[in-house]
Amino acid sequence: MRIKVDEQLAEAAVLGGAFFGGGGGGDLREGLKHAKLAIELGEVVIKDVDSIPKDKYIATASMVGAPAAKERHLLPIHAIKSTELFMNVAGVPLGGLISSENGGYSTINGWIQSAVLGIPIVDAPTDGRAHPAAVMGSMGLHKLPDYLSIQTAVGGNKEKGKYIEVIVKGSLERAAKMIREAAVQAGGLVAVTRNPVAPDYVKENAAVGAVSQAIEVGKIMQGNISNPEQMVERIIKYLGSGKIIDKGEIEHVALETKGGFDIGRIIVKGSTVEKYEITFWNEFMTLEDAEGRRYGTFPDLIVMVDLQTGLPLTSAEVKRGDRVLLVVIPKEYLVLGAGVKDPDVLKLVEQVIGKKIV
Repeated sequence: MRIKVDEQLAEAAVLGGAFFGGGGGGDLREGLKHAKLAIELGEVVIKDVDSIPKDKYIATASMVGAPAAKERHLLPIHAIKSTELFMNVAGVPLGGLISSENGGYSTINGWIQSAVLGIPIVDAPTDGRAHPAAVMGSMGLHKLPDYLSIQTAVGGNKEKGKYIEVIVKGSLERAAKMIREAAVQAGGLVAVTRNPVAPDYVKENAAVGAVSQAIEVGKIMQGNISNPEQMVERIIKYLGSGKIIDKGEIEHVALETKGGFDIGRIIVKGSTVEKYEITFWNEFMTLEDAEGRRYGTFPDLIVMVDLQTGLPLTSAEVKRGDRVLLVVIPKEYLVLGAGVKDPDVLKLVEQVIGKKIV
């Protein structure tokens, strides 16, 4: 498979990616802007993992940080610099880039580097939905005791003295913590290139085909965005399962940016149930009603669709008064990577939000 990205396909990828963001995955508007920039800068080509030579390596491109951080400052040049640094220090031939996840921005992670540096995008993001912790997007590499993680991060505003370039080598979890701290020091967000692996490892452990799936969902959105309920019903039919839980109005948003993450909860006044509570750790983690009935639990995909625009909302942008559809897609109908299937990894969510996950 070889797909040359044009503007219409880029829009579909970003829209569909935003749906799979599940409250995270970055800013859709920035995603649209930078997807267009990428195809103006050069050729963005998406290939399947079997097209990557066995003697080449695949690295992950991502953003790390808190989307709501007020001093975040991340430019396209930061993403390019991150991958150039990685290529200088990794010492392996790079044959492709994969995104860390699907999301309104993160589906296009690596696209600018692809256009400028001539490295293809591989249709196998580490995860098919957005997630908060780097270990969730590391394809189970944390379970390999001898694996040396190589990560490079760039971001921050030079004029404010926050610009930073970081190169880290070490155990995956320690390296990820260093990169998260780099995001904090940069004002909230950094561009990251990390974790070289062989194509066969990606094929076995990543969310193979999840970019193509996001594009197909995006095409449904392009054709139905003026009717959000119809749009969601058609997405559910395409995915094979899911449910519109209710429609309602945002009553309260509590958000704290802490340790490079956005953490909090949202209260929604429903039309069939009086109140719902959504907890989030960047992404939406749980959806419950006032009686404690649970409708969705990460890595289920909990989506909040703005009834005015038809666009999925992130936890960083939800505000009081928004009219929304609450949607849940069960995890069994998502293309997921190994990183969010590990019960030990999912227990991290419990520690952060104080709710039962596993």
